[in-house]
Amino acid sequence: MPKFVIEREIPGAGQLTDAQVQGIAQKSCSVLREMPQVQWLHSYVTDDKIYCVYIAADAGAVREHAKRGGFPANSVNTVRRIIDPTTSEA
Repeated sequence: MPKFVIEREIPGAGQLTDAQVQGIAQKSCSVLREMPQVQWLHSYVTDDKIYCVYIAADAGAVREHAKRGGFPANSVNTVRRIIDPTTSEA
């Protein structure tokens, strides 16, 4: 299944408390239990955005998860390739 990177604009995201982050994660997981075709891998929190990595059948399923959870999904992008330092090796 395709992998997606979701950009969520959340002003002050980097200042969220542990309890707030836990609440967001719990809400996401509760929605995911109803959507077995969507898997959340992990997220990166920056000052004003959260970037999430998901596996799903299509972008529509990712957007539906956001809608059900009440999360913004300002941008949903399909990952076409992953590169890392080992990519430089012959």
